[in-house]
Formats: sequence, C-alpha cells, structure tokens
Amino acid sequence: MMARTRKTALVAGATGVVGRSLLRQLVSDPDWEVIAVSRRAPDIEGDYRHIAADLLDPADVAAKLSRLSEVSHIFFSAYIEKPTWAEMVAPNMALLTNLMDALEPAAKDLQHVNLMHGTKWYGNHLGPFKTPAKETDPGHMPPNFYYDQQSFIVERQKGKGWTWSSARPHGICGFAIGNPMNLVMVLAVYATISKALGLPLRHPGSEANARALYNVTDSGLLARACVWMATEPAAANEPFNITNGDIFRWQDIWPAIADYFGMKIAQPQKIDLVQMMADKGPLWERLVKEHILQSIPYEQLVRWNYGNFVFTPEFDIISSTIKVKQFGFTEVQDSQEMFLRHFDELRAKRVIP
Repeated sequence: MMARTRKTALVAGATGVVGRSLLRQLVSDPDWEVIAVSRRAPDIEGDYRHIAADLLDPADVAAKLSRLSEVSHIFFSAYIEKPTWAEMVAPNMALLTNLMDALEPAAKDLQHVNLMHGTKWYGNHLGPFKTPAKETDPGHMPPNFYYDQQSFIVERQKGKGWTWSSARPHGICGFAIGNPMNLVMVLAVYATISKALGLPLRHPGSEANARALYNVTDSGLLARACVWMATEPAAANEPFNITNGDIFRWQDIWPAIADYFGMKIAQPQKIDLVQMMADKGPLWERLVKEHILQSIPYEQLVRWNYGNFVFTPEFDIISSTIKVKQFGFTEVQDSQEMFLRHFDELRAKRVIP
C-alpha cells in the first residue's frame, strides 16, 4: 500500500475564534503538517510550528514566509476591525496581499486557498435582505472587503494550478480571547454579570429582535467545513454558506441559556451593551478572585459592540446551506446544544464561574 502524502496547512490568523478551531482540527489529523501564523502564540496544544508575523508588514511577512515551499493549503482567517467598512478595505486587503506575495512564489505545490468571509456579503449589516440568502444572490453597494478579497484571489488564481474557496458563516460560536466576533463569550459574560448583580437574564435586544429568526455557526463545524472545501475537488473555486443547519428565535432559546446559569428570565429590554457594560471591569475582577478564574483583562474578554450587532436587527437572518449539502458537506448541529457545550468548555477552562 502506498503511503499517504501529508499535506501542509498554513493557518493565517491562528489565534482568532476561526483560526484557533482550524488549528485544533488540523493538528488532530495525522495527514496534515501545520504552520500557524499570528502575532502571538496560539493556546492550542499539538504538534505544529508557530511563526510570529505581522501580516500588515510586507517586509516582515517576506522575511518569515517566503521560504515556506512546503505549504500546500492556505487557510486565511486573519481579520482587522475598523470603525467603518470603507476603513476596513485597505488593511484587510493588505493582510491577504502580503501573505500571497510572500508565499505563493515559494509554495510551488500550492493546492488551495480558503478565505473566511460571512453573511455581511449579503448586506445583513445594512438592513433587511433576502432570506434564506443564497451564494448566487447579488451583493450590496460596496465597500465590503469580502468583495475585494475574493476578486483578488479569483484574478490571482487564473492560469494557476491551485484553487480557492470561501466560507460564509454567521454568528460564529467558539472561544478565543479578544476576538471581535465571538457570540458565546458575549452571552456567557453577559449572563455571569447579570447574575452577579442579582438580575434576571434579559434578552438585551428589542422584542422584535427576540422574535426574529436567526442562525449561527459552530467554530468546530466551520473548521471541518473549511478543510472539506480545501480538499474536495468539487468544491474548487466556489463560495459556501456554512451554518449549523437549523434556525431559532432568541425568545425560544433564552430559557435554556438562563436555566444553564441558574437564572430567571424577564421580558427583553433593549440596552446598548457597549455603554452598559463599560463600567463592569471591577465587578469582573471581583468574580475572577472569588471563583478563581483565569486572569483575563476585562477589555480583552468580550467585544460588546459585537453583542450590539447581534441583538439590534429586527429582521430574519438566515443563510441557505442547500449548496454545501448538495456538494457533499452534510454535517449539522443543534444550536441550543452547541451553546450549552461551549458554556461547559468556558467553565472547564475557568473563564466563567
């Protein structure tokens, strides 16, 4: 029997909620050698190589990545947040351009580049959009760096031996410190602080937000989907919506979240999480000491603006996953069970009491 040829993955943005899950998935598979690229070292155990590089600095990227001839697959999940979408185009394009400029000439056996995008492709950040959103739906009025990145990679791929894919998840759920798009941490820390203040667990959006249909994506499922995209020939040069496969209303899942934390619920009460949680740092420090939690700075624990983003819309946010299932990736998860499982992990890691 012929020995299987090991593949070499480079994960860019390896400390984010997506990159961290990709790293965990890939190091668990003996078919892969793994290189993690991020400014700080990931907290994932396993056999991989970490390269500390600043993808915004072309000279630093060239010095550290231009000799990685063994790379066969690139998983690009690096991301920079800015106040406006116009401001996000240049830095997020620089991340990808600098990486490809340094790595592609060296990686003679490059097979695939996977991009991480999301439902903002369809304009959910602007207002109501057609649901369920399909990959063939038109985009919205730019700017949107997703469009720039995909156009760049499509043009770059012409005439080359490698292929590309892009993932479009929504409401990514996992664990990574300081990540701006981490719904599990928003829920867990909000519930913990509410309980410490003797409050019921109120949905922090309007009643219309609580009633609207919503879908989310487990970070582990997303990682497995990305690996599938990168290795399945039929998925070459295609974008795919990736969610858990179910939909829910916050008003229906809220009692299960409250029950997990041993809390009562009350009717939704719309609040600005950025403003209302800004002064809770001292309270969190007290909880850390009382419950012997990880000493994570409060400002790195949660990006409350992402909570506002999730709990503000009063319209349905649903992505169709028909295409990815038709192409062969059929994994699904129950979203309520997923939330509770992630809360269990946060407790096990002593992130929440």
